[in-house]
Amino acid sequence: MPITSAAAYTPKALIAAIATAPGRGGIGVVRVSGIGVAAIIGGVTATREPIKPRVATLARFLDAGGNAIDEGIALYFPSPHSYTGEDVLELQGHGGPAVMQLLLRRCLELGCRIARPGEFTERAFLNGRLDLAQAEGVADLIEASSAEAAKSAARTLTGEFSACVHALTRRLTDLRVHVEACIDFPEEEIDPADRAAQQMKLKEIRALQADLARKAKQGAVLRDGITVVLIGRPNVGKSSLLNRLAGDDIAIVTPVAGTTRDHVRASILLEGVPVQLIDTAGLRATDDEVEQIGIARTWGAIEKAGAALFITVAGEPDGSREVELLGQLPESLNVIRVRNKIDLLGELSVSRGTMADGVGRVDVSAKTGQGIDELRGQLLRLAGWQPGNEGAFLARERHLAALSEASAHTDAAATMHGQDELFAEELRLAQRALSRITGEFTADDLLGEIFGNFCIGK
Repeated sequence: MPITSAAAYTPKALIAAIATAPGRGGIGVVRVSGIGVAAIIGGVTATREPIKPRVATLARFLDAGGNAIDEGIALYFPSPHSYTGEDVLELQGHGGPAVMQLLLRRCLELGCRIARPGEFTERAFLNGRLDLAQAEGVADLIEASSAEAAKSAARTLTGEFSACVHALTRRLTDLRVHVEACIDFPEEEIDPADRAAQQMKLKEIRALQADLARKAKQGAVLRDGITVVLIGRPNVGKSSLLNRLAGDDIAIVTPVAGTTRDHVRASILLEGVPVQLIDTAGLRATDDEVEQIGIARTWGAIEKAGAALFITVAGEPDGSREVELLGQLPESLNVIRVRNKIDLLGELSVSRGTMADGVGRVDVSAKTGQGIDELRGQLLRLAGWQPGNEGAFLARERHLAALSEASAHTDAAATMHGQDELFAEELRLAQRALSRITGEFTADDLLGEIFGNFCIGK
């Protein structure tokens, strides 16, 4: 059943989890949320003074026999002013795995159960502390792979993305009120100026939608990046190019054909955009069973990639094998033709252009670094990144789909001249699509999928 209001949610049983990353650290945190936190405080802590709300209190953490597990800080956040909107207790101790497990075990003995992945944030959403886009911003901020991605995720978490969505929804509501008033009073003549005003308001809404979609798409690029597979015949310099782009000797480079037999991966950041590079086995006919497996895996990587660098040697014309390989690539795959080893031709300048088949081309030397900056720029363009996107929101695929659906309905509304009922219906459907972003209309199974991908303890 769709969740239309968080107000109907009631606090559930106590949950507990280790909220800090696995491993050793200076500090570790066990978090508890739900009804009955007072019993946990009484059963696990010993303090000189009573623990007061939102006051860090030095405490000994005790096991069932009253023996000290650790000494640290206890923080109590009563409902509704807490992360989850429920009573929350945080026990901050020394960050050893054994200590954290002992503290967690004691909380379980006192009536808690282990929290599911993302359950604390799910409760924050259901209690109205965060909307759905903000909740997803929490996970995206934790997983951000670059400073730019972290900034974009923070904008979503703090509500900037949601504020833009709500502003669009309000404009749609205002326009719907005006249109439906015309429907309710059909006997009244509609002033042509009113019709023109409606179309002007719709034009402004569509412009705001386009701007929001642009920022969301740029944020999606920061979040998801692009996977680029390096393909070509043996000995064209795929591994050398991977090493040059990655800035490290990741792949083995030899003059022996067939050296690379399995995927070699490297993750790099280009202006904050994550790019996954995959060096693959050279594509050729071979009787070597191991190399055949590597070539089969190459084709599997090509099917999953977002782009490909088709590498040849500068100065060598395409042979029948290159033509054949290009013809076998998926039509939807973005391809850049890379002519490598221009240093062997004595070329001092880098050129780019378009091949006869319409595919973009960049000339490079993996050995000297010539043309590498131009190639990086081409990769960013393939990823969909545009410079100067300080206002990007770290959006997800479902956000982009909702924005696209809302735009389709407002585009349709723009064609409904004089058809007030259809006009109003398209506006309503646009509103409904936007509401899915913030979770005002969300299916339970979608919530399970979203929060199930969170880390435990968050």
